[in-house]
Amino acid sequence: MPQFERHGYDAPSTEEAAVTAEAYLESLQLLERMHRLMLDLVKDEFERLGRNDLTPVQALILYNLGESEVTAGELRSRGMYQGSNVSYNLKKLVTMGYVHHERCDMDRRSVRVRLTDEGLAVRVLVHNLFLRHAAGLAMSGVLDDPPLDQVNLQSRRIERFWTEQIRYIY
Repeated sequence: MPQFERHGYDAPSTEEAAVTAEAYLESLQLLERMHRLMLDLVKDEFERLGRNDLTPVQALILYNLGESEVTAGELRSRGMYQGSNVSYNLKKLVTMGYVHHERCDMDRRSVRVRLTDEGLAVRVLVHNLFLRHAAGLAMSGVLDDPPLDQVNLQSRRIERFWTEQIRYIY
């Protein structure tokens, strides 16, 4: 039984499938460009503030780490970081005094990390930048149609689909 019928859907026509595929591919390109632009926005903000000691990726790691204490693996699963990049950047952030690290008592191979006061201050800078952008977007009406909560819902569904695809491979 075809997948669509199993789930109670009519199979899309070839033309509908092509339109959907084209829209999906455009979405992928937009996601990648938006991520790069977000990194540029963080870079510009830090340059404006005279903070040239951190890369945008390092600033986002600090932002995503937040007030939690986690392992590098947990941090990697939360953000958009490759494993070696997280390890390298965490080592740099520890050296620069933004992150405190400590070996786990239960598993000495595992390291738990948390922000220092300096790291928390950087997190606040990034958070304030995002709040300013959210306010500007809200005032402009850009986020009204479709409502951002609906866009986020669809993004979470795509994320869940991708996660299932990765799990299926292994």
